[in-house]
Amino acid sequence: MSEQGKRYSNGEITVLWQAEKCIHAKRCFHGLPDVFDPKSRPWIRIAAAGSDDIRRQVNDCPSGALTIVDERQHAALPAGQPCIELLPDGPLLVHGALTLKLYNGDEHACEAGTTALCRCGASANKPFCDGSHRRVGFKG
Repeated sequence: MSEQGKRYSNGEITVLWQAEKCIHAKRCFHGLPDVFDPKSRPWIRIAAAGSDDIRRQVNDCPSGALTIVDERQHAALPAGQPCIELLPDGPLLVHGALTLKLYNGDEHACEAGTTALCRCGASANKPFCDGSHRRVGFKG
C-alpha cells in the first residue's frame, strides 16, 4: 500500500489516517466517539472498540481520509470499480483507484478508497477538498 499517513493497529486491522484527504465531515467521532476523539492525542484509540465496529465507522468516512488495512489479507478496503458521488454543498467523491491528470501534466495516483475533489474553489489543497466549503458557505 503506497498511501502515507498515520497508522493505528490492533493486530487484526490497521486504521490509516491521511490528514490531507480529510474534509471534516465529523462522521468518525460522531459515530464512534470512544475511538475517534480529535481532542485527544493520539486522536484514534483503536483499542476502545472491536474491529468490526471500527471497520463499519471507517467505511462511512466520505473522503477516504480514514481507510482500513485488514492485516489478515494485507489489502486496503474498500476496493472496486471507480464511481463518482456528489455530496450536497460539498466535494465530489471518487470511489476506487484512478490516476488524476492535472492541467499542468502532473499525475496523482489515487489508490483504492475515496478521493474528495474540491467543487467550491476555496481549497488550499486543490484539486483535493480540504473542508473549506463549510467556511465559505458553498451551496451546490
